[in-house]
Amino acid sequence: MVRPSNFAFNEETAENNAFQSRDGNMAPEDIKSNAVLEFDGFVEKLRMAGVHVVVAQDSAMPVKPDAVFPNNWVTFHQEGTLITYPMFAPTRRLERDNAVIDQIVKAGFKVQKRLHFEESEVEGRFLEGTGSIIFDHQHRLAYACLSPRTEAELLEELCRAIGYRKVVFHSTDASGKDVYHTNVMMALGETFVVICLDSVRDTAERTMLENLFRETGKEIVLITLDQMNAFAGNMLQVRNTDDETILVMSSTAYHALTPEQIDTLKKHTRLLYADLHTIETYGGGSARCMMAEVFLPV
Repeated sequence: MVRPSNFAFNEETAENNAFQSRDGNMAPEDIKSNAVLEFDGFVEKLRMAGVHVVVAQDSAMPVKPDAVFPNNWVTFHQEGTLITYPMFAPTRRLERDNAVIDQIVKAGFKVQKRLHFEESEVEGRFLEGTGSIIFDHQHRLAYACLSPRTEAELLEELCRAIGYRKVVFHSTDASGKDVYHTNVMMALGETFVVICLDSVRDTAERTMLENLFRETGKEIVLITLDQMNAFAGNMLQVRNTDDETILVMSSTAYHALTPEQIDTLKKHTRLLYADLHTIETYGGGSARCMMAEVFLPV
């Protein structure tokens, strides 16, 4: 996780992130300080739950308003592979920082191979890490809804490089606009999937997803478009030092769920949530976006 130095509303990402908002009358300095408080509180909750969290401090310069969302530019894989990704917004390309990667190595994790996909930025081709891709590592599947930030051909190149199979589909919000990242409409756990299938308008694509979930042993927990807009699809299941699984989300997401949905999820995993209101409002991302999970060997 990356502790932000200059969190702010980013005009560049707002072009196709409908989850960002200017609503509210918070001053820029208050936005920045509130984001740091939310980040620190979130990290504390994770650590109290026994989750090993490596925190890297964002550098003050150059200014990177979305540095708190590292999952978009880097992923760490179980074979010792580190992958860096091409980003849509020029300001976000500044986030790719070897100092952050060094923190992972210093924490005792081993990087044996690095794949670079960021060269595709000059061609206007983008694939934004686990914002764009939901990995099912057990079954070596890579789910992705296509958008200006997620190109199918680039996903195919990635899948060939790491031995996964791509699963592409289309997802749109209530106004018919492409959902900018897969991880706001879908969260995959070991034995369940939280997904807004109402956003998948194509019947064949929806059936394909439902069949795949059944084949891979995932109970489907459906959320509505309104719940998706409340970040109920932006969750991440992690494992703590006691080998217990925890589904992590924001307070906004948790309180958007129905009691029945909460009961269903609790049958699969423990739930944890934190207040991320400022980060969600001005950054357009939530709990899952703030965590880059580490599968590297120790």
